Amino acid sequence: MWRLITSLCLRHPRGTAIQIHERLCTTQRAEENRHTVEALYLLSVDIQKVRKLKCWILYQTPTYVNEVAELMREMGASGSIVAGVLTQYPEAVLCHPEQMQAQRDLWLSVCPNHRELVGVIEKFPASFFTCASHHTNQRANITYFRQLNLNKRIITKLMSGAPMSFSRPVDDNKKMIHTLQAAYLELGGKDTNVKIWLQKLLSQNPFVLLKDPELLRHNFHFLTRKGFTTSELLGLLSKLRGFVTELNPDAMQRTLAFSQRTLGCSDDQLRHVVLDCPALLYHSEVVLAQRFQGLSAVGISAAQILQAPTVLELTTEIVNHRVQSLRSHGYDIQTGGLAALCGTKKDFEASYGRLRLRRERPMFNPVAPLRTDD
Repeated sequence: MWRLITSLCLRHPRGTAIQIHERLCTTQRAEENRHTVEALYLLSVDIQKVRKLKCWILYQTPTYVNEVAELMREMGASGSIVAGVLTQYPEAVLCHPEQMQAQRDLWLSVCPNHRELVGVIEKFPASFFTCASHHTNQRANITYFRQLNLNKRIITKLMSGAPMSFSRPVDDNKKMIHTLQAAYLELGGKDTNVKIWLQKLLSQNPFVLLKDPELLRHNFHFLTRKGFTTSELLGLLSKLRGFVTELNPDAMQRTLAFSQRTLGCSDDQLRHVVLDCPALLYHSEVVLAQRFQGLSAVGISAAQILQAPTVLELTTEIVNHRVQSLRSHGYDIQTGGLAALCGTKKDFEASYGRLRLRRERPMFNPVAPLRTDD
């Protein structure tokens, strides 16, 4: 090394030689942690993938590769699961063993057994291997949600799907829960159903807890001014994973105005479109323009969209594919309507299957005896 530096010093000015020396020293210091790499290799971790995506992990010290693997094996994880978790989330090796033990005890307070906890870690390793500084908030939030009589599985789903909601102070979550409960009851929901409704909402959209409670109130006030009744708002609140918390009045105003101009409908008709297809409120003007244009290109009119608004839930690619499939079996969407076109993939396959059977069914039963006059 020193011979190389001396040679470079002879060839380059003094300042350049110093810079080269500093780079060489930096490179020499920035070596991968050999023990970490060897331990990951023995566990069949995809080290090349780790180097490509999160190489900085391999330079850290200390690391706890074997301790992570042992903890997971004690809970019943197979070697392939351990390797998969450390490949997906190598940051786990930086978690101190005491922190990991504390996390295991914490999660087992809501997970029914080790097997299910291993499944959670496999899908959401970042949610499990968190910093110990959040343990106090996590415990307080678990206690609070259990006091609400929420199902343990729902709490587990919240912790894994939206870990930030459990890392923040419990008072923040209390404020949002109280807002949601009050909105449900003010809109005519029954007190006996609020627990079930809340469980469904949180399981479908765990990130709802991270929204601003004031935004929820603003959105309801906007929709009320648009003519939606309390019962209709209750239905909207219960659909599409609590979408009302994902929107804002300005965006909804632009979407509704554009849709009304395009469809050429009245306020009352537009309201019914939203009630049948709440996802309409999600889409920007650009997305809606593409979908309206795609529907028009295959011959679907505004009047047909008003009769079957859920067609707006489909992308242009899906619409084109389904229309071609239906036409290949003699179905005309102009005369037959959009019922066969709309719905989920399962719904469409059922409709398409019935059309295919109808077309392939023989005109007569070939095994039935022929009737002849004596």
